[in-house]
Order: sequence, then structure tokens, then C-alpha cells
Amino acid sequence: MHLKTLFNNLFHRSENSGQAIAEQRLRLVLSHDRANISPGIMEVIKDEIIEVLSKHLEIDAERVQVNFTEDRRNTRLVADVPLQPTQRRRLG
Repeated sequence: MHLKTLFNNLFHRSENSGQAIAEQRLRLVLSHDRANISPGIMEVIKDEIIEVLSKHLEIDAERVQVNFTEDRRNTRLVADVPLQPTQRRRLG
């Protein structure tokens, strides 16, 4: 019985999950509108971030995400850039 409870807790979706997703999407759209940046420009920004960071780091370019977030005072551009795993080099 404990295992079933664990699975239910892990995989249970709240009734408001669709509502939360819709609210998150609406906030994203509003942030884009307030920043006055089109989706095409967002793609250009994302591509340029990938280009610059790739010169210095091994990144997973397929998983890079660029979004806006907003708090009470500021709208921020947030880039989530996953790094590629690197092999540890043995010295000597």
C-alpha cells in the first residue's frame, strides 16, 4: 500500500495544473508584449547567445531556452543554457 501511495503522490497532477500552465503562458505573452520584442527577435537573441557562449563553453544548444520573467519591478531576459558534460582529465 505504501508503494501505491508513493506513486500516487509522485504522478498525481493537481486539478489546477492546466490552469497553472495557462497562467504561465499568459504571463509569458504579457512579458513579451511589455518588452515589445517579437518572437522572431527572441529567436535571433537565442541564436546569438548560443553563438557567443559556444566560443567559450561546450553547451547543449538544442536545449537552450530564452524567456522573459517579470517581478514587481523588472522584466528580465532569462537564458537557461545547459552545459555539455565534460570528461575529467587525468593529470600526469
